[in-house]
Amino acid sequence: MENGTADAIAVAAEHGRICAVAMDCQLDLWSCARRHPDLFPPDPFDARLFSAIALVNAFGSPGCTPDELAIATRTTLWVFAADWRVDHAATSADEIGEIVRACLAVADGGSGSGPLAAFLAEIRDELATSAPFATLGHVWRDELERYLTAAAREWRWKTARDTGPTFAEYLDNSDNIASTWVNVSHWLFTCGPRALDRLPDLVAASREVQRVLRLLNDLASYERDLRWGDLNALLLGVDRAEVGARVAALVADCAKAFEPLRAACPQEVAYLERQLGYSTGFYGMTDYWGKSDG
Repeated sequence: MENGTADAIAVAAEHGRICAVAMDCQLDLWSCARRHPDLFPPDPFDARLFSAIALVNAFGSPGCTPDELAIATRTTLWVFAADWRVDHAATSADEIGEIVRACLAVADGGSGSGPLAAFLAEIRDELATSAPFATLGHVWRDELERYLTAAAREWRWKTARDTGPTFAEYLDNSDNIASTWVNVSHWLFTCGPRALDRLPDLVAASREVQRVLRLLNDLASYERDLRWGDLNALLLGVDRAEVGARVAALVADCAKAFEPLRAACPQEVAYLERQLGYSTGFYGMTDYWGKSDG
């Protein structure tokens, strides 16, 4: 067999294996949704969304099994449920505050109240079976709080009558997409000691990636955000060219952040690089909620 043909087959075989892993991950997500039906109404939580969540996580960690990806996929799904509750279902600051309190109660070891807290407690209990959680669970809790705080802040901006964020403030609030919280969850479940020793640096690098993902998402979802009344970078005094230039600059910052980590954390750096690459391609065509609103 010619080398070129062998290489092409090997690449396609790897893609096929990743897709097979994603299929199993999707089955697990459907099982989660059946256990928590109040969180996942068919509109907007359709089959397309579940497939997209499974695929992004399978492609981000191509060497992982479905069991190893379970925390990453479930936390991603939980974030979509939380976003829907905060961005679209909640009607008051008091309701947002109760969501935050209930979820932080779970992060602190309690039970919380409501369906979001119940699913979060299930994720926490599974994650706690991983040895690093005993000593590094506080990082998971802190990242969750950052997400919840950022989500509540964006809700206040969106509902304010006469004030809103600047573009810089909006970008600084990128914790509201929770990708770093998902990454920390995944790393605590799968990383070895060398990578966990560098967890603060990995978190810092993940936050740089998170800012890129925030802007890529906004470029993809602008029309839907207009229809849904959501915030978007393109509504804050910048145009697509300016956002694209900022993305390019942020990607360069990411590359600088990765280099000191590459020797000790090659898999984790590759994971972050694959997030950037996958999201560039994905958001170039669609977004996660893309076909759910007609």
